[in-house]
Amino acid sequence: MKFRFASRRLQALYTSGVGARRYPASVVDGFFEVLKIVDAAAGVGDLYAFKSLHFEKLSGDRSGQRSLRLDRRWRLIVTVDVELAQPEVVVQEIVDYH
Repeated sequence: MKFRFASRRLQALYTSGVGARRYPASVVDGFFEVLKIVDAAAGVGDLYAFKSLHFEKLSGDRSGQRSLRLDRRWRLIVTVDVELAQPEVVVQEIVDYH
């Protein structure tokens, strides 16, 4: 699946590693690993198939968003843009869930 970033900060982290110091090393490693999986996925169903990602819809204030697990505490918050011919994952933010 294609993906894009909602912020320049996350795009800079992905393209050049800028800002990696603001997160634990395991989170940065997880970020790159999860994005490799998203890139290789044929569709949203493939993300659900990876049980270790804990890909799930969020509710409440985060309704319309989904999360992917980076490590035990940190999540990658995304939305899925299905309006396009090919659905695209939009990376919103990295959050500490605890």
